[in-house]
Amino acid sequence: MSENEDNLRRAVSLIIGAGYQIDKEAFDSLRVLANNVDIDSLIRGIFEEVEALSEKPLYITRRIIEEAARKSSKKETKASYEVSGKTYFKPYAKDIESDFKVISDPTDKISATGSLSDCIEYFRSRFKKISRILRSRVDVRDAGSIADALKAPENSEVKFTCIIMDKRETRRGIFFRVEDLESQATAFVPAEGREVYAKAQRILLDQVICMVAMRGREDLFIVKDIVFPDVPMKKPNKSPTPIYAALLSDLHIGSKMFMMKEFNCFIKWLRGEVGNSRLREIASYIKYLVIAGDIVDGVGIYPQQYDELEIKDLYKQYEVAADLLSGVPEYIEIIIIPGNHDATRRALPQPAISKDYAEPLYELGRVHMLGDPSVISLHNVVFLLTHGRSLDDIIAAVPNMSFQSPDDAMKVLLQCRHLAPTYGMRTMIAPEREDHLVIEHVPDIFHAGHVHLMKYSTYKGILVVNSGAFQKQTEYQREMGHIPNPGIIPIVDLHTLEVIPIDFTSI
Repeated sequence: MSENEDNLRRAVSLIIGAGYQIDKEAFDSLRVLANNVDIDSLIRGIFEEVEALSEKPLYITRRIIEEAARKSSKKETKASYEVSGKTYFKPYAKDIESDFKVISDPTDKISATGSLSDCIEYFRSRFKKISRILRSRVDVRDAGSIADALKAPENSEVKFTCIIMDKRETRRGIFFRVEDLESQATAFVPAEGREVYAKAQRILLDQVICMVAMRGREDLFIVKDIVFPDVPMKKPNKSPTPIYAALLSDLHIGSKMFMMKEFNCFIKWLRGEVGNSRLREIASYIKYLVIAGDIVDGVGIYPQQYDELEIKDLYKQYEVAADLLSGVPEYIEIIIIPGNHDATRRALPQPAISKDYAEPLYELGRVHMLGDPSVISLHNVVFLLTHGRSLDDIIAAVPNMSFQSPDDAMKVLLQCRHLAPTYGMRTMIAPEREDHLVIEHVPDIFHAGHVHLMKYSTYKGILVVNSGAFQKQTEYQREMGHIPNPGIIPIVDLHTLEVIPIDFTSI
């Protein structure tokens, strides 16, 4: 296929992907223009023309295309190109205005004192929030309390929301001790009920669910079905114009295993200095870097870490991080949340990385420092950002989970509508009076890191991305048999939600 035919096919795909159709006259015009104009500038111009209309058309017409081509041609004559060696690189994203909004950030809301009162309010908040989510489902609207279920006649069917206090597996089935804001009870899932038993095996301690059950003797219920809060099937929001975001995490700057060469290659690629014509074209659309934590390796995070550090001073680690990120073109926005190696409290929710330690990053001016978890919008596309510390717990507790498929563990969190369902495991959770880890905003993209393995998939219309790392396999990972795939960055086209993985170990 020739380059012009490839450009034409991509242009038609973008138009259709935006929800428009194209008639024969418009297609013929587009075919001719593909030989004479920059196709990407033309597509942006077409969408700008459509956005300017009072009523959105069903078809992209020849007139719209030719008007966009005329304006695009004028822009091209005025455009300035940045020279990279013998290759011209035009950063198209430079001409696109930033559209970045913070929907949710816990940084200024954190107030836990660790008191018993805080712990009680934390779980009350969780139960109320997820119960409200459950009751938004048609099949749970008639659910009552445990107290109401206990008043029902024996052998009658009941439905109630509850939080899991205890779980005990036996040959006969699984016993749960459950409670709500007022009462407690015992729920039993028989082993012979395959579908409901499979659901029960995946239930985590402290998870909020709805149970459909038969009223047994005393406080016993025989469970017939389990309803998870889960996310609804959705049609994802998309950017009205082609613009890209690079998703990354776990740089671990300061570690002897930090991949300095590959990360510098990534920075040069953003500037159009490396890569073939297709790779440079992708780089030209990058408007955002979204980093999901562990910017640095930190100090004193785990035993014997000091021997594995190239930079043994935390302040210096952040200085080097800022120096490296200063090479990112100025038109690219950088969004950073913390990880468990960064200079902030270890317990979730985490405030933004402290300026006391990371002042050089703040001084870059275009870096947005947020907490974990945060919800943001980029050109109407909603991102849920978390480092992913609780993925360790999910992989350990849920059957058939693996570090080689972190996206599957992330889907469990979406099903739970909570980013760290079980209290008291490896993930430290601060008992805030409000539970900020409940997934209240259903995202278009769910982005995490932590497990150092780049993997992505979709779940109910949500793009689920774990962005890998820029740290080679550590001794701990080797002992655990975990094989990461560092140096690969998923690039997301916000206009189509297509993922383009780029391997910076081979450029």
